[in-house]
Amino acid sequence: MQTIAKRVIETKGKTSGFDYLRVGLALSVIAVHSTVTSYGAEVDHLIWARPQVAFYHMILPMFFAVSGFLVAGSLERCETLVSFYGLRVLRILPALFVEVVMSAIVLGPLVSTLKPASYFVAPEFRAYFLNLIGDMHYVLPGVFAANPLPHIVNGQLWTVPFELECYIALGVLTIIGLLRCPRILLFIVAAGQALWAWEAIRRGGDHTLGASGPVLVLCFLVGVLLFLYREYVPLNKPLFATALFLSLGLVLLPRGAYYVSVPATYLTVYVGLLDPPKVRYLFSGDYSYGLYLYGVPIQQGFASMGSWAHHWYLNLAFTLALGFSIAFFSWHYIEKPTLALRRFLPALEKRALLLMARKSKILSKEVADARPA
Repeated sequence: MQTIAKRVIETKGKTSGFDYLRVGLALSVIAVHSTVTSYGAEVDHLIWARPQVAFYHMILPMFFAVSGFLVAGSLERCETLVSFYGLRVLRILPALFVEVVMSAIVLGPLVSTLKPASYFVAPEFRAYFLNLIGDMHYVLPGVFAANPLPHIVNGQLWTVPFELECYIALGVLTIIGLLRCPRILLFIVAAGQALWAWEAIRRGGDHTLGASGPVLVLCFLVGVLLFLYREYVPLNKPLFATALFLSLGLVLLPRGAYYVSVPATYLTVYVGLLDPPKVRYLFSGDYSYGLYLYGVPIQQGFASMGSWAHHWYLNLAFTLALGFSIAFFSWHYIEKPTLALRRFLPALEKRALLLMARKSKILSKEVADARPA
């Protein structure tokens, strides 16, 4: 029987499927936002309600499922949380820092209706930098006020706090030893899914479509579980087809996305473990993060040029052209160079292990000294 573990061993853990998934999902986010930035939230809501765009609702759950599965593998390869969190910081923070600063310092003053003297002293300007610590703010003073989607500078950053929660949860689970007891983690995730299912029932009059933050966290944790149980989870086309059918069917139902974490994560891992040939330019770097970060600011900037720009196909074409250029720059001159700093993490990890061993030795001695003779 083919399992996830066997597939990982066959490919030595290096499949192009996950690379295609990351880029494809980032491009899908841009495609989705081409409507809301061109026509506004009301038209966008009508489009999301159409059965033809069921895949739209799968984009973010699949993003978090990819993250959960791959990050669990990264954690397993790290001796301590020092290197694990060091890698997360190096991967996420530098590019996010540059994007936030560029939006606030460069883009904002260029398109704001306020004069620079008023713009830089406005409270919204200062608050925008809180995005760097997961306290999300989407508005800059006087920016994009006349756009079809008014005021929003970078709306897709709403997922960042949930991603941070996932990393924190993974660290806590590691510290208390639950990652060494997958059955307990399985029970916790099942209980979380049951509670969220009850919440779906309780919200009987709520016809919201799409995945919310807690669903994304569940997808992340299911991804972690699939990695931990990789030796036992079969990998085959019938299960993939079932997962695809369930996922697309559920997201079209009111509150159906509350139940989508397991099938969405399975189909994500299945696709990720495929290994089609790589397109040379597309994989000359990891451009998915840059595309995700800069997509909406580019689209909002384009929409601010006037009513002639309020067409989704023009918006999409412009954003893909400029977005890939910026993502190329971000990867080769920001993300890749800062990731090179991970060579210092083993030394930090070694120090952490020595410190832990020293404290453990001191604690053992104190306990022994405290025992009665």
